[in-house]
Amino acid sequence: MTALIAAVPILLVIVLMIAFNWPAKTALPLGWAVTVLIALLYWRQDLGTSAAWALDGFLEAISTLVVILGAILIMNTMKHSGAVTAIQRVFNGVNPDRRIQAIIVGFVFAAFIEGAAGFGTPAALAAPLLIGLGFPPLCAAVVALIYNSVPVVFGAVGTPTSTAASVVSQSVADLGGNQDAFIMALTQYSALGQAVCGLFIICAGLFVMTKMFGPNHSGKDALAAFPFAIFTIVVFDVFFLIMAWFFGPEFPSLIGAILTLLVVIVAAKKGFLCPKKVWDFEDREKWDSSWLSTQEVKQDVDNGMSAILAWTPYVLIGLILVATRLNWFGLKDLLKGQAFTVTIANILGMEGVTWTWNWGWNPGVIPFILVCIITWFLHRMPGAKVKEALLDTYHQLTGAAIALFFGVSMVYLYRNTGMNASIDKSMLYVMAEALAKIFQSAYIIIAPVIGVLGSFMSGSNTVSNTLFAGLQFQTASILKMSPVLIVALQNIGGAAGNMICVNNVVAACATTGTMGNEGKIIKTNALPCLIYCLIAIIVLGALILTGVDPLGLGAAL
Repeated sequence: MTALIAAVPILLVIVLMIAFNWPAKTALPLGWAVTVLIALLYWRQDLGTSAAWALDGFLEAISTLVVILGAILIMNTMKHSGAVTAIQRVFNGVNPDRRIQAIIVGFVFAAFIEGAAGFGTPAALAAPLLIGLGFPPLCAAVVALIYNSVPVVFGAVGTPTSTAASVVSQSVADLGGNQDAFIMALTQYSALGQAVCGLFIICAGLFVMTKMFGPNHSGKDALAAFPFAIFTIVVFDVFFLIMAWFFGPEFPSLIGAILTLLVVIVAAKKGFLCPKKVWDFEDREKWDSSWLSTQEVKQDVDNGMSAILAWTPYVLIGLILVATRLNWFGLKDLLKGQAFTVTIANILGMEGVTWTWNWGWNPGVIPFILVCIITWFLHRMPGAKVKEALLDTYHQLTGAAIALFFGVSMVYLYRNTGMNASIDKSMLYVMAEALAKIFQSAYIIIAPVIGVLGSFMSGSNTVSNTLFAGLQFQTASILKMSPVLIVALQNIGGAAGNMICVNNVVAACATTGTMGNEGKIIKTNALPCLIYCLIAIIVLGALILTGVDPLGLGAAL
């Protein structure tokens, strides 16, 4: 009964968002309010304690929100400066085969954009680019969404993975673990699962494209492009895994994708492993009317900017990240120091409730906002264009800000309701106990599905990890499974959910002018999403069931 009552706020949020189509910015504040009431009335927690943890959660959301702010601002700056259009011109003429174009633009380039910006921008940017190359608008939206999965765990320089690690940091410490070691292990095993899933998804995107939009409506037309697809994902996986295994969550998608892009563009131009017979869509006059744009799509600025100048902001982001993360010239030590840290101790007078924000180490500030300011001058942006970029960012950020503030605060209440309360176990712990009793060893099947559900209802792997990483960690600990691997399954599930989440689907349809096809896209992408999760379950589940436990946290209780 207690576990069911603890689950009420989360179940309420799920029902409101899925059954009634409420946005996260409306459903999460209500879920937060119900959480507060349960903490006060059923757990009988002291009002001051609940208020302190709720405020700590609001403050903790600032770190993630600043990353989102910087990531979206850099993307809007690039769009309004003309850089995006200049980058798009690079892809014209690489290879005439639509399958090869889908791989290079829809998967590799979009993976780079995911690594740099995340939060729905890859599908929103890659889909219009595919349309410009000659793809049916609906096809562009479907392909871009399917491919926006593998790089997602390290989107916006690793924000989803870093957020998951941050959410469970106290639990890691309680088990005697090291937070930095946990982040690295979570990065490594999330990347391992994603790398294997990538072998499937890069081919699945081609299969869906040729089956739904090809002249023969046959998935067999995808087979001739599989050699190039496998070559691409192998190259990507090598860079992806090296970055994850040795450098942390900031680099796998960002650096891995840009290095892969350089390789596959050269390979495609030379025809390496490319199909001998060029595959194309039927003439536009024969396209189904549902494939076409039903509204005018706003074009990006085109001022003739050179490709080198257009790529410069991304080069700066990469260089700054490498210089700071590898501690060149002592930059890491400097930025992680007290001069770049804000601390509020004993919030509302509550002992031990302390918020610390190392803003100098936050990628939203350095490099994103810093590079944005440099770009305004570098690209000679008029004041009006800078204002447009800022306003667009503000409008895009508002909903995410509300969802994150209340989502993170709700999680903090869930984790700490056992303090100064009549029930000595937190709401999170009693839910985890119930899940452990119900599913036991079969929980490996449930873990990624929870991640998918979180992304589907919130539109973000970051928010999914915010809501459920703590629950996954606690459940794994109770079952004496590896918390690292279970949270990695949560992370991967959240990434898979990106291809069907309502927010991303709506954004992709809006940017391609195919509004009204959202249900059709979700239905189409649901099967690849489920198979994706199944592969992750097989890969990481096998490790869990054979007793693999990075850091040994599963046996610490």
